[in-house]
Parts: sequence; C-alpha cells; structure tokens
Amino acid sequence: MTQATDSRIVRCPACGGDSVYAPGNRWRPFCSERCKQGDLGAWASEQYTLPDKNAPKDDWNAELR
Repeated sequence: MTQATDSRIVRCPACGGDSVYAPGNRWRPFCSERCKQGDLGAWASEQYTLPDKNAPKDDWNAELR
C-alpha cells in the first residue's frame, strides 16, 4: 500500500521559480536553502516591516510652524 503524496508546485517567494511544496522539500515554501537564507537576511536587516496602526505620529515638525 502506498501513500498518496500531497505535493504541489508553488512559486518561490524569493526568486519566483518553481518550488515543490511537500514534506520532502526541507526549505518549503522556498526552492532552496539559498532563497530561504536570503529571505531570513532581509528580515534580519529590517528590509521587511509590518505597519503599526498604534504608532505615535511624528508631528514634531508641525509644532515648529
């Protein structure tokens, strides 16, 4: 008896190439270790950010007018 493999081809978020999204791909959803490490480096260097709706507004320039 064989198990059906649930694998599909997705777009790699880093390079845009084909990536196998299955347990056999240890770097999923990335296509390679290089793409995964590059993405991690982008997060570490704060190239990606999430908006903060509760952040204080920088209005100190308005006070000087």
